Amino acid sequence: MGFITHRRFHGFNKLQIEGSKIIKSLPDTNVLFISNHQTYFADIMAMFHVFNASLSGRDDSIKNVNYAWNPKLNIYFVAAKETVKAGLLPKILAYGGAITVERTWRSGGQNVNRQIKMSDIYNIGKALDDGWVITFPQGTTTPFKPIRKGTAHIIKRYKPIVVPIVIDGFRRSFDKKGLLIKKKNIFQSFKIKEPLDIDYNNETIEAIVKRIEYAIEQHPSYLKVIPQSERGDI
Repeated sequence: MGFITHRRFHGFNKLQIEGSKIIKSLPDTNVLFISNHQTYFADIMAMFHVFNASLSGRDDSIKNVNYAWNPKLNIYFVAAKETVKAGLLPKILAYGGAITVERTWRSGGQNVNRQIKMSDIYNIGKALDDGWVITFPQGTTTPFKPIRKGTAHIIKRYKPIVVPIVIDGFRRSFDKKGLLIKKKNIFQSFKIKEPLDIDYNNETIEAIVKRIEYAIEQHPSYLKVIPQSERGDI
């Protein structure tokens, strides 16, 4: 998968990376990456590339894909069950480390109101115990949607190191699933921020949600700095 997808980020497009040195300083387990979301799968594949390139000694670069020969395998990502079941390729990609969960607010294109399944929370906890987990707290590729409280509950319960990531350009480069290249020579950015300093015992769920909102630059105040011509489907 690494060799097949490499040119999407270092060929057809150039991925500008910032902060990859942070990756090298992280422990091998109990790390939660939180990020805004622009496509179903391209976002995740970019993270696999950046993480493994950094661990192999590259600074803010995925040049030379030889790092794919020895990847970090205990990297997981949280995905909606209905997303990974939507076709053969998503099912194959899911074998790369998907933790499938049932959305509590949306199913089959319809709004729903379901309770969080504790088995989903438990499975994410197992993955954190084994390695790194990538999650998209908004649960949608639509920008500036609310942060789901489930991520804050996971942070309070398992106390992981929380590393924010902010991406851009993927929505313009790829289709919604992130499988097809829509445009070439698009500026893609990938910014890794310092881990959040969270008081796991005393901060409320609401406070952690607000902290996440700012960390992944999805608070409504960020809308003011985006030119109208670049807002796309916002």
